[in-house]
Amino acid sequence: MKRLVFAVVFLMGLVAPALAAAHARPLSYSFWTIRSGGADVKLQMTTADLAALGFDLGMPEGRDAAGRFVEDQLLLRVGAAACVPAGPAAYEAVDPRWASWRFQMRCPGGGPRRISMGFADLLRAGHRHLLRLDDGSGHVVDQVLDASRTEWVFDGDASGTRRAGSSVFDYVALGIEHLLTGWDHMVFLAALLVLARRLRDVVALVTSFTVAHSTTLALAVLGVVRPDPAPVEALIGFSIALVGAENAWLLSGRGWVIPAVVASGLLALVPFGAGVVTRSALLGLLLFSCCHFALLRRAAEPAGLRIAIAFAFGLIHGFGFAGVMTAMDLPRGRLAVALFGFNVGVELGQLAVVLMVWPLLRALARGRRDWFPPVQEAISAAVCGVGLFWFLVRSFG
Repeated sequence: MKRLVFAVVFLMGLVAPALAAAHARPLSYSFWTIRSGGADVKLQMTTADLAALGFDLGMPEGRDAAGRFVEDQLLLRVGAAACVPAGPAAYEAVDPRWASWRFQMRCPGGGPRRISMGFADLLRAGHRHLLRLDDGSGHVVDQVLDASRTEWVFDGDASGTRRAGSSVFDYVALGIEHLLTGWDHMVFLAALLVLARRLRDVVALVTSFTVAHSTTLALAVLGVVRPDPAPVEALIGFSIALVGAENAWLLSGRGWVIPAVVASGLLALVPFGAGVVTRSALLGLLLFSCCHFALLRRAAEPAGLRIAIAFAFGLIHGFGFAGVMTAMDLPRGRLAVALFGFNVGVELGQLAVVLMVWPLLRALARGRRDWFPPVQEAISAAVCGVGLFWFLVRSFG
């Protein structure tokens, strides 16, 4: 137990700060309505990206300066002539993680139109700009821009614009990137695999997690369910912490200490609430955790319950996956293609994680067997520490 406590404290301090912004995705969005003589534009960027560029959104002058920046960096050209802003960009507070501006552009003459993203080199590596365009003829299309493709050319003709939109492969790439840059999802997957001893256990765990997150991803993107993203992100952190604690508990002989620490920690938060996580939700997590440990204690073989926990928490992770897609507010005609491609990308990214982690764990297990239990303990301790860090930071902001 002393070794486990030391690992939690040390690895939490070492790893958690570097990964605290697991869901601060390098993304921005723009929504364009093309009209005669110009366009109406709405742009969304993360407050983290804007803060990194030196804009203080807490001050009116900071918001005005950021508005001028976005008008300068997101350009529309008609033929060889650049469109110009019709007035200052109007700031809108979306939520603490996002800032939004609306502005209009006036365009001279006619000819092919080009939308350019000028801020790609100024933002974090891997930044993607998700663009949606109403071409003025009743067709809505979408496109993904990044540092390798900063410009989109369309001719204003409905059929040509429709052909120019993003393909299913763009959304596959977006899904892969979302999974592989989503450290919290990868940590959760790794935590599930740490105690899996057989390939069939791995298949069952991954299948359960996949079915669950695919279900809630589809429900959220189709607009059937739209949960508040802030508590979803906090609960993802909790899911990671609980699986890490569960791993440590199973490895240490199923004593009373770890369940008691989990229960008392949640109970201590109940009178005050945990920020975006309500008191009733904390009581639900407390009841869920106590029941889960009690069932595990009675189970001779915990594999079945771990499959169930992978499914339960997979439902929450699916809402986290959906954040990118729901923010795009895609038209219904594009939802099927976008959802299919994005989900395929997530599954491919997930498969890549499993193929990296599982063979490594098996190689360690087949090596010096006295080394493997301490490795499992260290991984579980790190997972628990990082998950707890994410839960508290995302809960209290």
